[in-house]
Amino acid sequence: MSPPPYCTKATLASLLDCSESTVDEWVRRGIIQGPIKLPTGGLRWRWEDVDMALKAYAPGNGDEDPISRGIRNAAQAQKSSRDVP
Repeated sequence: MSPPPYCTKATLASLLDCSESTVDEWVRRGIIQGPIKLPTGGLRWRWEDVDMALKAYAPGNGDEDPISRGIRNAAQAQKSSRDVP
């Protein structure tokens, strides 16, 4: 069964196998976008947006978070400096 196109926080947390507070933290850190507000006042996350945001963190994607990218760049620079005679 595929995820619903628009999820409540509880549904999103369940789909991601995490807590609702983790969803809040990811929004706070900018890992995923915040929810959209429906005309009825409810809040929903668009699954497609969440899925796309998390795919950017997949290993080998090249679009990892800035900290991981910085660590990788520093390691490559250190390796390169050792290779120079």
